[in-house]
Amino acid sequence: MTGWTALLELTRTSFRAPSFALFADLLFGWVCAPGRRTITAMIAVADPTGRRAHDAYHRFVRDGAWAMSGLWRVLAVHAITRFAPTGVVMLDVDDTLFHKAGRNVEGAGVFRDAVRSTLRRVVYALGLNLVVLTLRVTPPWGGPPIALPVNARLHRKNDTTSTVEHAATMLRELASWLPDREFHLCGDGAYASLCGAGLPRTHVTSRIRRDAALYQPAPPRTGRRGRPRTKGERLPTPTGIATNARAADWQQVDAELRGRTVRRLVLVRDVLWYTVNKRDLLRLVIVRDPDGIEPDDFFVTTDHTATGAQVASRYAGRWSIEVCFRDVKQDLGAQDPQTWKRQGPERAASLSLWLHALTWCWYLDTHPTGGTWITRPWYPHKNTPSFLDALAALRRALWARRITALSAPAAEDTKITDVLLDTLAYAA
Repeated sequence: MTGWTALLELTRTSFRAPSFALFADLLFGWVCAPGRRTITAMIAVADPTGRRAHDAYHRFVRDGAWAMSGLWRVLAVHAITRFAPTGVVMLDVDDTLFHKAGRNVEGAGVFRDAVRSTLRRVVYALGLNLVVLTLRVTPPWGGPPIALPVNARLHRKNDTTSTVEHAATMLRELASWLPDREFHLCGDGAYASLCGAGLPRTHVTSRIRRDAALYQPAPPRTGRRGRPRTKGERLPTPTGIATNARAADWQQVDAELRGRTVRRLVLVRDVLWYTVNKRDLLRLVIVRDPDGIEPDDFFVTTDHTATGAQVASRYAGRWSIEVCFRDVKQDLGAQDPQTWKRQGPERAASLSLWLHALTWCWYLDTHPTGGTWITRPWYPHKNTPSFLDALAALRRALWARRITALSAPAAEDTKITDVLLDTLAYAA
């Protein structure tokens, strides 16, 4: 368990000594508690003998003298230095709703629930709306990329700062932590305006509206009096460009789609999307399924050196952040902590994302080949670990240390202990 202890030690300077002890115990309880991850359930696992008053843990989350920004900085610098030591750092951004119940949950509001909404019906729900920035990591065992949260911001109802502005602030903060690194950020269409935000040392890839008003670049100055033109002739919309394109305009490429290679047709054209960026051209990439089964996709990027295949692959890798949100809510119980006042709700939600990243950091270092799961006869072809497998491996290691500390089992008791640890590892 030296790896887990070493990771926790990185955060020691963010706390005072008593708070750090509470923090370490709370994380142990969060990882190992079966069932709902309420703070009370965490205490029952982390402090079963009642060494501290139970309210100490509640006060730590609600009013403790510590800041999530310090934890995010430690985690982001460690994760990027360890898993993306060279080259461009791949990042993804999106917002997600952490469901909450109750009239007086600090920071909660009624927002669109993207999971339950459809094209024809929008569903709204009460909860915390968090904008999350993740590091995209290619695991050593191959397969789809993994998203490690490296920063998060709470977006409140009627907030003067939009979700896009929160994303830009987090990126600028990350750039200040790593002043010698370059970044590439992917976000869905809601974050397309970041293409004109002037983010430091950062290229952006996003979806573009199908009806976006596109223009040719501004013509050169004529020398006549008056204000020079800022845009050229109007171009068709992205769908119009795709419809009017000739067969020779399309290029056949191989793109990476969630860990597998697929054949696609791409059309690349540099355009001026004046609404988003009034100064610089953006690269429009239209991706088409050669079999005609899937509809066309329309992407835009600030990277003028990118090929159509690279843009399609980069955006497809953005799906890892959606998997991260699912894992945090389903496997870590991110919506369960029952803390309502002051900083409690925001901190609990952010800590769940932070713990998700720390768990992957531990697993990637200690199990670089994966293979830690129990083979099941109904799932014989499983060859890559999920977050639940990483969490189960961490639970097993933590419980083994707890049981060994109580009484070291004799050699003949190993089989019994192994069965117990395997059961505790996947207890939920």
